[in-house]
Amino acid sequence: MTKVHEDSPVLPTQQDEVAAAGSELIGGPLGRYARLGGHWLGPVRVVALIAIGMFALGMVQKLPCYDWAWFRGAGSQYTHACYSDIPHLYAVRGFADNLTPYFDRLPGDMEYLEYPVLTGLFMEIASWLTPGSGSMQHREQMYWMVNAGMLMACAAVIAVCVARTHRRRPWDALLFALAPAFALTATINWDLLAIALTAAGMLMWSRGRTVLFGILIGLATAAKLYPVLLLGALFVLCWRAGKWRAFGAAALGAAGAWLVVNLPVMLFAWDGWKKFYTFSQERPIDYGSVWLLISQRSGNSLEGANTYATGLTLLLCGAVGLLTLTAPRRPRFAQLVFLVVAAFILCNKVYSPQYVLWLIPLAALARPRWRDFLIWQAGEVVYFLGIWFYLAYTSSGDKHQGLPVEGYQLAITAHLLTTLYLCAVIVRDILMPERDVVRRDGSDDPSGGVLDGAEDVFVLSDAARAPQYATPSDGQRVAWGASAQD
Repeated sequence: MTKVHEDSPVLPTQQDEVAAAGSELIGGPLGRYARLGGHWLGPVRVVALIAIGMFALGMVQKLPCYDWAWFRGAGSQYTHACYSDIPHLYAVRGFADNLTPYFDRLPGDMEYLEYPVLTGLFMEIASWLTPGSGSMQHREQMYWMVNAGMLMACAAVIAVCVARTHRRRPWDALLFALAPAFALTATINWDLLAIALTAAGMLMWSRGRTVLFGILIGLATAAKLYPVLLLGALFVLCWRAGKWRAFGAAALGAAGAWLVVNLPVMLFAWDGWKKFYTFSQERPIDYGSVWLLISQRSGNSLEGANTYATGLTLLLCGAVGLLTLTAPRRPRFAQLVFLVVAAFILCNKVYSPQYVLWLIPLAALARPRWRDFLIWQAGEVVYFLGIWFYLAYTSSGDKHQGLPVEGYQLAITAHLLTTLYLCAVIVRDILMPERDVVRRDGSDDPSGGVLDGAEDVFVLSDAARAPQYATPSDGQRVAWGASAQD
């Protein structure tokens, strides 16, 4: 592949009308004679600082809960939309009593910690850093604050990795840094740990470091289940490109890293280790899911939700795989990962508000257009407010203060429809690659690593063999599809 384009960064204000309009707040779009580079405060540092600032704003949003609402009944933390799992689980999961996760049984209904091993270690380290003296309220406040500091570091890692994954498009990471749902949900739970490892893994893959990518994805899967889906997306892409050695190295690295973390707990605390998996399997349909919406509207308890959710997820992933092998041009890695993770989220039995964090960095890489991104974020903010006001309604007794069930169903619908909208736009970009803003400069797949510019060896449709997608189109400056030795 012969690359002849310059390495100067792509400026979103020159490609995106929403970004250009938003830049008026700071003086307008960058002029053609503006000086680029040569300053220590480059795009990556700017993005990281903005992400930290947005994270801090999210902490401020939790202030009513930090001061009193977490400790004075359930209703106040819902009406102020500042709920977090972190302070509550400090006591009820044994961290306040110095119990060892997975090894020590817990009092109450939850016998063991219901989180994957690496997340459990993260929670345990935070408990070690939390002062053990003072009232329980003070200790829970400090535990949340310690976790917030650790999660802020994870947020900075995500911002840096997303900014560096597409070499010429660092400013696309502002989509993550400025996302409203990121600020609102960052400290609800511990998801940012797995997301940081996943973002770092995708950065390594974009640099061609396949084994390190696998190791990071294995660690991410040891913190949260969803990162393993990246291997499924990669399998189909490598199938089309014939990159089996790269896929094998990544898969072995992931399996090895996952085993290193999990095997000691599996061997010495099997019952505690398996709790996450049995809890996930046995958990009934819950807040935010399409299955809850169907159940509430139909009055049917949907006892077979596990089967329905699994079957629909497999069906959608199969459709994504078929799309990959029949598309006129091989989809970009970030596009496929977004679609697979979104399918998992849309079909899951539960949709916790912080799950949106899984998709935000992927959206910044898959569809870096502010209009589409903000439409999706609007739906997620509606859902964020909807679930808390609905819980306020159900916990307020006869007062019924909050959002009734019909309003909550509308909030679920907003989340589902806006997520489907973003998926549809990404599918359109795959079927019509000339609409993909990342490829407009002639690039193939900046996050694709060994897949970037690789020839296809297996496709299932004549459209994928069409010559117009194997040679440069008007405006392209990269001969995509040529041999890497050319």
